Amino acid sequence: MRVKKTAGALGAELSGFDLRQGTPASLAAEIRAALLEHQVIFMRGQPLEPAQYLAFAQAMGEPVDYPFLQGLPSFPRIIEVKKLEHERVNFGGVWHSDTTYLEEPPMGSMLLAREVPPQGGDTLFASQYAAYEALSDTMKRLLESLVGISTSSKADISRTREDRIRSDGKGEQRAFEARHPVVRTHPETGRKALYVNVAHTDGIEGLTREESAPLLQFLFEHQVRPEFTCRFAWEPGSIAFWDNRCTLHNPVNDYHGYRRVMHRITLRGDRPA
Repeated sequence: MRVKKTAGALGAELSGFDLRQGTPASLAAEIRAALLEHQVIFMRGQPLEPAQYLAFAQAMGEPVDYPFLQGLPSFPRIIEVKKLEHERVNFGGVWHSDTTYLEEPPMGSMLLAREVPPQGGDTLFASQYAAYEALSDTMKRLLESLVGISTSSKADISRTREDRIRSDGKGEQRAFEARHPVVRTHPETGRKALYVNVAHTDGIEGLTREESAPLLQFLFEHQVRPEFTCRFAWEPGSIAFWDNRCTLHNPVNDYHGYRRVMHRITLRGDRPA
């Protein structure tokens, strides 16, 4: 397996294997090690059928349902993330970490590109290790004991789901809320990472909205500084696999009039600590 770093803070492209041939234990271990080191990994030229894609995901972890959308008819753990030619809003089009409003947010998520626009539609990723480590010692001490309140119903992210819920929703839509540390310790690497995001974090436990708003606004702006990020340009058959415990991502909405279709699988995580 070959590994080529994408940017200074995070990201690497992996090559030298064909996932259509399966994922033996030795390869799975190498890929998981690369994920832990680089936080998000990219694999091009992997035009997997749904069964092959699911098998790869199962070699990486335990696929789980997404709360708001139905999956593919024969593969309910694979959801279709798409923006159609006539739509103006892209799914999840804001900086976020996936479903932090759940008590046990996912360990990771992966996307497989099926159809991409002729230009645009890249995805940005941001290292929350780097964001935390760049804070002053005083700010780190301030954040150490704080607990963030995450909700699935913040307006900016809710609007990005409307088109897909109309076409692929699960029926009645409930709101989710969870409380997690503002700074979490990665359960496998032991490194600390910021664990707030503008899409889902709605407040800080024990503070009024007026008290928490300026602190959260600072963190939201700080955690996506350019030097903490990398950018991935998609091709059909490309896979991105990111560690949801230490990264944010943001799909860029710059391809109006074109179709973009991705298949997403989410992997079970644990309760942040």
